[in-house]
Amino acid sequence: MNLSKLSAVLAKEPKYRYKQINDFLYKDYISNWDEASSLPKLLREKLKATCPLEIKAKVFKSHSEIGSSKALLYLADNLAVETVLIKQQTSKQDQEKKFQGKRKSSVQNYRYTICVSSQVGCPLGCLFCATGNYGFKRNLKAEEIIEQVIFWQRFLRQTGKRETVDNLVFMGMGEPFLNYQEFIKAVKFINNPETINFGARRISVSTAGIIEGIKRLSGEKIQINLAISLHAASDNLRTKLMPVAKKYPLKDLLAAVDNYIAKTGRQVMFEYLMISGVNDSDRDAENLAILMKRPLYMVNLIPYNETGRFTASSREAIRQFQAVLNKHGVKSTIRHSFGADILAACGQLHGGRVVSG
Repeated sequence: MNLSKLSAVLAKEPKYRYKQINDFLYKDYISNWDEASSLPKLLREKLKATCPLEIKAKVFKSHSEIGSSKALLYLADNLAVETVLIKQQTSKQDQEKKFQGKRKSSVQNYRYTICVSSQVGCPLGCLFCATGNYGFKRNLKAEEIIEQVIFWQRFLRQTGKRETVDNLVFMGMGEPFLNYQEFIKAVKFINNPETINFGARRISVSTAGIIEGIKRLSGEKIQINLAISLHAASDNLRTKLMPVAKKYPLKDLLAAVDNYIAKTGRQVMFEYLMISGVNDSDRDAENLAILMKRPLYMVNLIPYNETGRFTASSREAIRQFQAVLNKHGVKSTIRHSFGADILAACGQLHGGRVVSG
């Protein structure tokens, strides 16, 4: 897909053509200019020649009805990046919210979340992450980030069920704040009412704790959600798991988060990967509770997904860990894992590591 010459093609066209084409691209999610039937044939032919819409990809679907699909998107330089569509059953409460003011037949029974990548690979080398083991290839351009969203919107459209994406999370390959300029450019395009028009509060970004990026985000006018990959309650353990933590100790990181909250008034989620025998003891939970007992802090406990180095905490250990947090009044949730059967779960993305789908 390449729209870099779109403005040049439309330079001599009536101004209303821009809205027409934006609607075709970002509301109808066409994958071929022939689908833009209201455009003159000559213009369609010119667009086909200069602005191809094809997105080259291979899709792997989870074997369960409720789960994930992973796409390996091939880029112009022959590198590839992975992105995930997570499908979850909506609760009765969620369906009731969606039903307000809508026909019952138009309400989705499922909630869809796109997990977006911001880099090809990742330079941070976190021990629990397959992307870190893959290494860093390059930053993605804004249009390559946006293309992932367009791909999954087309994918859902092709099911014929008129289902749409509910949430978008920058939790795929790479560290978004090490590619801040292209990341935020993509976010603003995705949020723009004239293009994809995706609500800012349904967009989340996860960072390993890049303080400069947190500060920059706090100054943005767009109100997206912030998540911090924490995974340990001490600098010593966190640095062993995440080498980047040596540059950004907890004291400085939490100060940056507090400043972000003071400026935005928005809740921040701290992601905590549950690894058996590493960070899941009662003492770990007690130490984490001390750090997290602050206004607008929330902890998301994430079961470790197999990447070859560690073992996941048991369900009982995770529940016990949460019980300790609850005892101290720390708000927490437990994330449900999807897509492990196709290596699409949290921490498993790897540029080109495929499975039989």
